[in-house]
Amino acid sequence: MLAFAIFVVTLVLVIWQPKGLGIGTSALGGALVALVAGVVDLPDVLVVWDIVWDATFTFVALILISLILDEAGFFAWAALHVARWGGGNGRRLFPLIILLGAVIAAFFANDGAALLLTPIVMAILVRLKFSPQASLAFIIATGFVADSTSLPLIISNLVNIVSANYFDISFNRYAMVMVPVDLVSLAATLVVLGWMFRRDIPGQYDVALLEEPRQAIRDPLVFRAAFPVLTALLVAFFVTAPLGVPVAVVTGSAALILVALAGRWVQGGRSVISLPKVFKGAPWQIVLFSVGMYLVVYGLGNAWLTADASALLTWLGEQGTLVATLGTGLASALLASVMNNMPSTLVGALAIDQAQVSDLTQELMVYANVIGNDLGPKFTPIGSLATLLWLHVLADKGTHISWGQYMKVGIVMTPPVLLAALLALWLWLPVV
Repeated sequence: MLAFAIFVVTLVLVIWQPKGLGIGTSALGGALVALVAGVVDLPDVLVVWDIVWDATFTFVALILISLILDEAGFFAWAALHVARWGGGNGRRLFPLIILLGAVIAAFFANDGAALLLTPIVMAILVRLKFSPQASLAFIIATGFVADSTSLPLIISNLVNIVSANYFDISFNRYAMVMVPVDLVSLAATLVVLGWMFRRDIPGQYDVALLEEPRQAIRDPLVFRAAFPVLTALLVAFFVTAPLGVPVAVVTGSAALILVALAGRWVQGGRSVISLPKVFKGAPWQIVLFSVGMYLVVYGLGNAWLTADASALLTWLGEQGTLVATLGTGLASALLASVMNNMPSTLVGALAIDQAQVSDLTQELMVYANVIGNDLGPKFTPIGSLATLLWLHVLADKGTHISWGQYMKVGIVMTPPVLLAALLALWLWLPVV
């Protein structure tokens, strides 16, 4: 009960953030209490750090890359092109924005998509004079797709990195399994969002109200460098995977290249992009959160949660691969929706590792746990950091979405997309 009480208090502080208390500070505080209380010990700290360090620094590097490219105008340029491709047809623009969100989520993580695409889309909607109801449809779609299409690559979600590292899944193997599953999830997302907001999407808009995409570019050198750097980064992931090079090293190298380019001096003795602003905007609290929250959950797992969850998964495994896949994914999704997907991921990984199941069933469970923790958080606003960040961005822009509004949408949208992704995994994994 002590481990559970520490977890609950820590989670409440992480979500509530009283007086601006950082999520990392709250999580680290909970970890220190758990350490002092004997719920975890010093060797556990080393175990947890070994699990999360690669994921944490990869995430920080990805966000640095995203923020630098955002300051250079890269994402605004892309969004303006997409808005023009819509050709003045709102029903064409809606899926195009969703596809843009899927691409950003795949390469810059779900948090990057939520943080960067949302304000850009909102600015475009204001320029196009969309009604509040129509704007809300696009905003909800942007927030939802950030998580629902964060499956394809290890770098697409912090959950993916932690799971892949824990079970020693290579970048290549992960992509081979999850890219097709992500395409199914994307298709289901397009169908569900299109159906849900079919009456809110405007038929027409005036393309002439949009600025030229080239006007969004603020640092031409960094902008031009983005394409070769990102291409090289993607290739490097696949090339270095068989060599066992940590993902954080590859991603960090790309981040350092862009930092060097962005920090160069131009005429007038200053850089176009403010690196202090970029570094200030980087999610350093995530580093503390990853270590702290995972340590708190590790203590909860030591107490009883891992054993109980493992027993449940063993029973699911005895019912066949379909039940094991759907059951693991649904259980992970529900746990993530009330616990937050970061601690839920570790609970699932620990339980799967101890479950008495066949090799195929275990592999299905590993990926089902990823799917559940990537998509399941959309049930509630507290399910993922990406959603909390997204709501924070909206609030800063004057758009407030209540928990009731969010859950009304999330409960309708999440189940069909989650089910489609899990079924795709069950059908695809045995043949690859």
